Order: sequence, then structure tokens, then C-alpha cells
Amino acid sequence: MKPSYSPAVALVACLLMGGCAKQETVAPAVTTTPAVVPAAPTEVRHPLTGEIVKVDAERHTLLVSHDKIAGFMPAMTMEFKVSKADLANAQPGQRIRAEMVDRGEDYWLEKIWPDDTVTKTTLDAAANALAQDTAVRGKEAYREVGEAMPVFTLLDQEGRTVSGSRFRGKRIVLNFIFTRCPVANMCPAATLRMAALQKAAREAGVQDFELVSISMDPEYDTPGILREYAEVRGLDTTNWSFLTGPDASVRHLLAQLGVIREFEGATIKHTLATVLIDESGRIVHRVDGSTWQPEEFVRRLKKG
Repeated sequence: MKPSYSPAVALVACLLMGGCAKQETVAPAVTTTPAVVPAAPTEVRHPLTGEIVKVDAERHTLLVSHDKIAGFMPAMTMEFKVSKADLANAQPGQRIRAEMVDRGEDYWLEKIWPDDTVTKTTLDAAANALAQDTAVRGKEAYREVGEAMPVFTLLDQEGRTVSGSRFRGKRIVLNFIFTRCPVANMCPAATLRMAALQKAAREAGVQDFELVSISMDPEYDTPGILREYAEVRGLDTTNWSFLTGPDASVRHLLAQLGVIREFEGATIKHTLATVLIDESGRIVHRVDGSTWQPEEFVRRLKKG
């Protein structure tokens, strides 16, 4: 279904639509003598499901009892290296799905997602409900200022299930970003402004407000990737949640909030929007693009 946007959103889209590479920029080739160029390490990836048995912080590893990997190895319990953020999110007894990466000498786990029945059922049900809501709204899928925020359930940067209702009773400043966006005046600028807003609001004595950044690239932005994104930048997550989850949920949230996302090969072309949501879940203010000033939202937060 093709969502309908207001004239204002459509105009902003024309002005702001930009390309954001989903892959890292490849360095220019350097002419060298083939004999001295080291061979690239072999890397093989396999999907993996299993249960975490032990989290070893000293070795930076997870001991996982995994299911059979078709065509590669039987079910067994083995140790895997993981990123610092994935290690921090891991809990013994947790069911996960991930990619096992064989780099010749070590086995790693990447793209780690919670895979327990309760989490999967909750996320799937929320995604289906959001899709039905978009379908019922039809051409009026786009929510104007004054309307209620759509209901959603996603995962935060620690892998916890988060419902939009969790924020009721607080003011929310919400935007969409993705961690691999390389265009300085797009997602990186939006994140810097959210951090500046967080600091300015606290200095102004504003209480009971939350920041929420939802990934437009959930295929790549796992909870661990989002946690690493925040930690590397020194972002304060005490009242700032970075959310990800099923692409279906993200797609319908984007449609209902009038944010355009288009995949073109390895590139995401998209617009940006930042919305202010009041204590009852109603959208009360909206700014498109990434050039808004934190003080504008601080004033509105103080009035609330």
C-alpha cells in the first residue's frame, strides 16, 4: 500500500531526500606488486539459533548450545567471540538467533537477536496490528499534528521489548535514524541535535521527558549495534532509547509519520522528521529535516 502524505511532507521530501550508503565506503585502490599483497582472510557465514549457556566477560565470549547448522556442523555447545555491546546484552538461558562467522581461526557471533517465543510472539503481534491500522487508515495513513501516535512494540538497545505505552505520562521527542548513515547533515546531525536537546532540557530543569530514536535499517541495526552506536558516541541512554525490530513495524511507523525511506541497492534514500509527543500520546509538534534547533523543543517541553 502506498501511503498518503500531506503537501507539507511531500514538499520536504523533495528538498531533503538524500542517499545514505548502507555499506562502508571502499578505500581507493592502491597499486602494489601482487607478490607482496597479503591474501584476504576467508570469511564464511552461517545462520545460527541456540541458547546462551555462559557469558564470559574476561574472554569476551559466549558459550552457546546451538542447533544443527545444515551442511556445516551438528548441534553442539561451543564458544564464540562477540562484540562488547553484544556481550553486555547477553544473558545465560537466553534463546538467540545470529550469524556465525568463521574467520579461519576464530568463530564469532554477529547480528544477534532475541529468539525466545514470548519476544517473537509479542513483536509479530504488534507488527500485524500496526499493519492493520495502516490499512484501515488507507489514504489517511499519515498522522497530522494533533493525532495520536501509532501504537508500536520494538526492541531497545539492550534487547528488551519496549511498547510505546511505556512512555505514557512523559513527553517524548522521537526521530528516525540508522547507524550506517554516512551523510553528515542527515542522521549524524539528527543524533547530535538530540544529544544537545537532552543536555539543554536538563539544564532548563525539564523533567519527565524521553528521547526515542528508531532505526530505519533494522536488518543491520540489531540491539547490540544500537548499543555500540550510543556507547561509542558517549550518548546518555538513561532517558534515550534506541529502538529496532521487525521491518514491517518500522515500515508502517514511517508511513504513518510521513518519513520516506527508499532502498536503492546498497543505498537508503530518506527524509527525516522529529516529533514531540505529549503525556497522553498525542503528536503536538513536528519538524522535518535535521536543522532544527534544540531550544525550540526545550521551550515546548517547559510549557508542557
